[in-house]
Amino acid sequence: MNSPFLSNRAAVAPQNLLDLAATFAAPRVAIARAGAPLPMQAAEDATKAGIMIPVFVGEADAIRAQAAKLDWDISAYAIHDTTGEDEAGRIAAALCGAGEADVLMKGNLHTDVFMKAAVSRDAGLRTGRRFVHIFHISHPDGGKPILISDAAVNVHPNLETRQDAIREVANLLTLLGTPRPKIAILSATESPIPSVPSAVEGRALADWAKANISNADVSGPLAFDLIMSPDAAATKGLAADPVAGFADAIIVPDIVSGNALFKAFVYLKGGCAAGLVTGAKVPILLTSRADPAAARMASAALAAITCGLPK
Repeated sequence: MNSPFLSNRAAVAPQNLLDLAATFAAPRVAIARAGAPLPMQAAEDATKAGIMIPVFVGEADAIRAQAAKLDWDISAYAIHDTTGEDEAGRIAAALCGAGEADVLMKGNLHTDVFMKAAVSRDAGLRTGRRFVHIFHISHPDGGKPILISDAAVNVHPNLETRQDAIREVANLLTLLGTPRPKIAILSATESPIPSVPSAVEGRALADWAKANISNADVSGPLAFDLIMSPDAAATKGLAADPVAGFADAIIVPDIVSGNALFKAFVYLKGGCAAGLVTGAKVPILLTSRADPAAARMASAALAAITCGLPK
């Protein structure tokens, strides 16, 4: 018997995200080890929606076989024949570094192999900024999304990494049309208690943001109820806080809290979690085998928006 807390709602790719992506030219997406059902289906869906031009990397026979199963003619698209996970990741990342692709996408290979290729100096994707993962999570009924960083890449991010996360999140929200993003720093309390390190760090991050982030309001530390609920914020005397109760994004202290939080939105509310890694020369799509088609489509849309290529 399923838990009564689980949602029975299917994820829905947000139409406003797809519409915004369609205002830009489709980016070339290098798909590392593409020859498997899920990455090929995602590539077909995004290509037919006009938000991706696939650049296939992997075993050519497997790529063509999967395309045939989908009855998809891929003769117009480049295929780079490689063998195994390591070579596919390396070649796909190198294509992006050389300017032959605009987005790097994970296909049928392990995440550690994929990210090792992406961060390699030989790939040419490093910019001096830290690689930061951002989830864009939308409700099936629409309304304001919530962004979470970092729930997938940085395990125990230090203050400098979370500062970069604040910058990246603020910039992404601005690209998506939020005039002045509201960014919350998650902890278990709104007071910087020494026994709760994330609360002390949350205050330090908020103080840093006041001096360094001009395009967003950043507040912390804030417990989850104060981030999401205006009533909780009012009850606890934080009604004047510009972020409390109205956050557009949450910066988490570690990957455990971020991973749990994003999965709660997905599994308990039917949220659609589009995700990408920022900080590299190109956007990086770190898809998962568990991602539904809607999340893959939304991630492709997010990448197209981030690239912002003119039509």
